[in-house]
Amino acid sequence: MPENVNAENTNVDVIVIGLGPAGETVGGQLAEAGLNVVGIEGGLVGGECPYWGCVPSKMMIRAADLLAESRRVAELAGSSTTTPDWAPVARRIREQATDNWDDTVAVDRFVGKGGTFVRGYAKITAPGTVEVNGDTYVASKGIVVATGTLAAVPPIPGLADTPFWTNHQIVQTEVLPASMLVLGGGAIGAELAQVAARFGVKVTVIEGADRLLPRNEPEAGAVLQEVFEAEGIAVHTGQFASEVTHDAAANGGVGEFAISMPDGTVVTGEKLLVATGRQTFLKELGVAALGLSEDLRFFDVDGHQRVIDGVWAVGDIAGDGMFTHLATRQASIAADDILGNETEPLNLDALSAVTFTDPEIGAVGLTEAEAREKGINVAVVNKAVAHTARGWLHSVGNEGFIKIVIDADADVVVGATSAGPNGGEVLGFLSLAVHAKIPVPTLRSMIYAYPTFHKGIEDALNELG
Repeated sequence: MPENVNAENTNVDVIVIGLGPAGETVGGQLAEAGLNVVGIEGGLVGGECPYWGCVPSKMMIRAADLLAESRRVAELAGSSTTTPDWAPVARRIREQATDNWDDTVAVDRFVGKGGTFVRGYAKITAPGTVEVNGDTYVASKGIVVATGTLAAVPPIPGLADTPFWTNHQIVQTEVLPASMLVLGGGAIGAELAQVAARFGVKVTVIEGADRLLPRNEPEAGAVLQEVFEAEGIAVHTGQFASEVTHDAAANGGVGEFAISMPDGTVVTGEKLLVATGRQTFLKELGVAALGLSEDLRFFDVDGHQRVIDGVWAVGDIAGDGMFTHLATRQASIAADDILGNETEPLNLDALSAVTFTDPEIGAVGLTEAEAREKGINVAVVNKAVAHTARGWLHSVGNEGFIKIVIDADADVVVGATSAGPNGGEVLGFLSLAVHAKIPVPTLRSMIYAYPTFHKGIEDALNELG
């Protein structure tokens, strides 16, 4: 990895703390605009997404989906025999996604835009002032905080003393275990659980909420659990783990985890993947020096990503969602604000996200429950993918639905979920409908290509009568 590049003068225009997707974007844009920018990163420049998140996990999912499709051949097209092999996946992650977890290219990219890079962990010591590696940097325009998040480890008795995995270890592994417990049934846990199962790992998922994907529509968790169980993945919902133990000598010396639940159920596995959310470290960052509470988990930002005068927050740490596409948008808004460019404030009405399981689950805007909590006069339509023309033609692997949440008074879509084959791609049209507040009559009058998955949107809207 590159060595630190030290600034000749500690007086700079902007200090960017954290060079993940958000920090690298805002820092790069400001440097290209001619500002003197110092970017500080203690980990890898590029952040979670390219090394342990979005990019390698989608490579894993692509490979797992190919295995699943090959197993469907017998029902539709003849016969097929496929033997799972993790080695090509591990090799591709190292060679094509992560450069074997070396960020030289990313550092050079940032420096090439005119930024000054410092490797280290920063601490804010006063407004506009940051210390790192014993050096002090003072920013005339301000500080941008883009420190992101790390995997959260819940305070379950026994867990902290075990050799559990997070998303980092499973992405980096070159050999999959025979069995694996997954603590957490949100997007990350669900995606990685299905990947492992399709490569032959015996997987058990434990989710404390009453369903998988608890932040999504209930129908999403229900259809995913049905698919998981059909694929041999055991799912336990409605109970939080009460204890975790690890016996290093068990299972022929390979080791074994055991998770106990309040009802007395005990599940075991060779590895334990913890996917129970993310945590921040604002106290350690030194936010008290800014007059902010050390107990903050996320920053409270305005529509231009301002925290207080001279401080901006972008990415996960801003608290609006943990998505790369949101982080880079926030970064551009913050950069424009620092440069004095007039821009529209960030609009989160059409914030979208996709869980890349099979079925793929895309969601935008409000869920039905959220819309009702806001007092909206809600109309809901829901169409099973299997009951659309393309879903019927697709046959095996056609689980899913299109659910649309409508403000009946304004006659516009305020939220939607697209679950099924290419669910994330179908979501694009629905995201536009929410973002642009396209009237429902306009959506219903459009000519939808036949037979496509997106024509299911028309089928769903026709349920309005």
